[in-house]
Amino acid sequence: TAYEIGVRLVGSEMCIRDRCEICCIKCVTDIKIGNMFGFTTISIDAKGRLAIPAKYRDHLQAKQETQIVVTRDPQYPALKIYPGSEWIQISHGLQSLQGLDPIVRNLQWTILGNASVSEFDPYGRMLILVPSELREYADINASNKVALVGMGNKFEIWNDQNWEMRQTGGSLSTEILEVVLPESIKTMTF
Repeated sequence: TAYEIGVRLVGSEMCIRDRCEICCIKCVTDIKIGNMFGFTTISIDAKGRLAIPAKYRDHLQAKQETQIVVTRDPQYPALKIYPGSEWIQISHGLQSLQGLDPIVRNLQWTILGNASVSEFDPYGRMLILVPSELREYADINASNKVALVGMGNKFEIWNDQNWEMRQTGGSLSTEILEVVLPESIKTMTF
């Protein structure tokens, strides 16, 4: 049979218990909130907006994100969506690289030069406007379904047919796979 043992904690023992409870609460919260993983097919409306699916909202609300950045993927005909806090890290990393290297400069142009920063209400409808130039680059229009791919700390948006082609091992005509990246870029994640 189970029974309860009464324990009286004093001084530093209470501090250890309290720290553990705080730590456990944080761990449970992190697990509940999680990161943004998974694949969802969504629509873009006639104005070029997409709605973030409900399964990702807790994460964005917990992080109190108020900005969203949409930009080109440097390798595929797709787009990247960064929460504002992630974008700050990515953009600072790219800005700090040596711009005289032509590969680095091309990445800076592609990612930073095509970035569209939007205000975002994490407690509202969570609509993101994708500018027409970026939709054209990724072959996305209002009549298409798009693949929204959660990549942990960011999303990717793909034309649904291109995503399917990529998942089945087909190559896309606009892929850039032959580039040898400088050492300064190899450690970055975008």
